[in-house]
Amino acid sequence: MAANVTPQGCGPNMDSLYYNLCDISLVWGIVLEAFAAAGFIFTFVLFISLLASMPFTQDKNRRSSVALHACFLVCTTGLFCLTFAFIVGKDFSTCASRRFLFGVLFGGCFACLLMQCVRLNILSRWNSGPRAWVLCVGAVGLWLVEVVINTEWLIITVVRHPQGPLNATAEVGRATATPCNIANEDFVMALIYVMTLILAVVVASLAIMAGKHKQWKTEGVCILLTSLFSVGIWVAWIVMYVYGNARSGGPTWDDPTLAIALVANAWVFLILYTIPEICCLSNNEESQQSFGEDVYANRGVGYETILKEQSSQNMFVENKAFSMDEPNQAPKPVSPYSGYTGQLRSSVYQPTELALITKAVGNHHPESPYDMVIPRASANSAANSGSSTPSTYTEMGNTAHTQTNGNSGNGLHRTSQW
Repeated sequence: MAANVTPQGCGPNMDSLYYNLCDISLVWGIVLEAFAAAGFIFTFVLFISLLASMPFTQDKNRRSSVALHACFLVCTTGLFCLTFAFIVGKDFSTCASRRFLFGVLFGGCFACLLMQCVRLNILSRWNSGPRAWVLCVGAVGLWLVEVVINTEWLIITVVRHPQGPLNATAEVGRATATPCNIANEDFVMALIYVMTLILAVVVASLAIMAGKHKQWKTEGVCILLTSLFSVGIWVAWIVMYVYGNARSGGPTWDDPTLAIALVANAWVFLILYTIPEICCLSNNEESQQSFGEDVYANRGVGYETILKEQSSQNMFVENKAFSMDEPNQAPKPVSPYSGYTGQLRSSVYQPTELALITKAVGNHHPESPYDMVIPRASANSAANSGSSTPSTYTEMGNTAHTQTNGNSGNGLHRTSQW
């Protein structure tokens, strides 16, 4: 296709470098662009979910892996973004980012997975894992090895020994003395350290299955599946990139092959590893909440709570502060609320003033209607308040009545004498 002909679906003022993003005739660019954009958005959502669940994760063994999960998601996001560098055309910036970031981003992902395997191996055997900063330092150390390798390789091949254009499809003005001028075999050979990390993750994830604590083997299975699918993707794109394209499609298939490898492996990271790990954190949070609800449910105040805590035998316990049938005890100051048990008022017999008045009236003589006194509730037993107090006032009233009758009799006798 001529350079001055705008492909269908692209604007007339668009640079030819970005034709693959909008050219309808090249469907692979549009499809990979859609998958990469969706993966970027989904990874960002998972990253926010991971950070939001961090304060609610109570298990310290799971909490120590949150930092590694965050680093892993950052590297996975970089893979989705790097896909656009393989979709667009070649210039110095895109070729440099391809050669440097391809191995660096994959190295960061597999370094995090390898340290997760180390953590799970320790947990599956002793049920006590290392601290978070130890895991992060180990992952950063493994990742920096790939950074040094790619940096040195890029400096040697671009600055000190630049090569001429190797691809027939590369434009002369842009491809001359750029990082894209490198054989496919050399690109693959620069990723040997990343392949070593992949194999180390496979072996370490298999070792997790030999542990005695089964609750950590689920995460080990997720890492094992992720590493096995990654091995399959890497074998497929390496074979296609080194042998298949040269025999069938030519150099025009190189960029689609690497872009497909990036998108496919990044989605494998999300589906087989990241989502199950976040679900494990969520399940741990729910179990902690349900455990807390079971512990504190019996401490509530209510009728159902009383029925659960007490049996039917001791439900109606008599309140000794207002007992009517207890014998008299030694007189000592007792608080009327000393026997309060926290039960509902409807389940405890509490005599009212009207009941006390009724009982007091029953102890009086029928001929003394004016000597009734309303008793007051005291700390003593209700039996004393109903018998002794009204009888005292009754005797006083009878004495007064007798004296009055006696005086009246004397007055009548004196009158009869007159």
